[in-house]
Amino acid sequence: MAVYPATFDVDRPSSYDRTQVVIRILIIVVLSILAGALGWVHGVLYLAVPVLAAILISQKGAQVYLAESGDTMQRWLAYLFAFYAYLGLLTDTLPGDDPQRAIRFHVATAGEPTAGNVLLRIILAIPHAIVLGLLGIVAAVLIVIAAVMVLVNESYPEGIFDFLRGYLRWQVRMYAYLAGLVQEYPPFALDTGSEAAPSSAPQAGDAPPPGSTV
Repeated sequence: MAVYPATFDVDRPSSYDRTQVVIRILIIVVLSILAGALGWVHGVLYLAVPVLAAILISQKGAQVYLAESGDTMQRWLAYLFAFYAYLGLLTDTLPGDDPQRAIRFHVATAGEPTAGNVLLRIILAIPHAIVLGLLGIVAAVLIVIAAVMVLVNESYPEGIFDFLRGYLRWQVRMYAYLAGLVQEYPPFALDTGSEAAPSSAPQAGDAPPPGSTV
């Protein structure tokens, strides 16, 4: 499996806390009521991330934006993915002060993103949004099945965990691209296995490799 510049992984608990499952069900119900549907929330994030990135890039410049992303965009995304991992029954650990306690999220930033380039990615990433929307239906069904199984025996099959991890990993890659943190277009791949961060991460502001796309 080729390593994408944005990586995500999470350790599967040996057993799950039934109380945490009930809490997550309540959170999802509340979010659904407030937002009308969880898909609406995803739509807002899909637009908000690149727009916010474009604003930061226009204010700070590409190099400063990437250099400071560990304390801004990357950190915000880490909280988002850690929360998603919690809601998706991938972990029983809430993000807390450090989202990396719950997940392993890393971005090898590179390139010289511009505000216009990042906004263009809203259109370029539409195919990923469509596929993820379809996979999200399957993921929602599997989460319900996993929740029932956790309530019964405090665990659920590894195959379901791998699919849900792969689904969230695909989202991680798309959002890292939308945020202008990476130059490489995300692959259309549901990678379900364990994933390690790149051994050598390019420094912020480095030129993108030959042949990289917007």
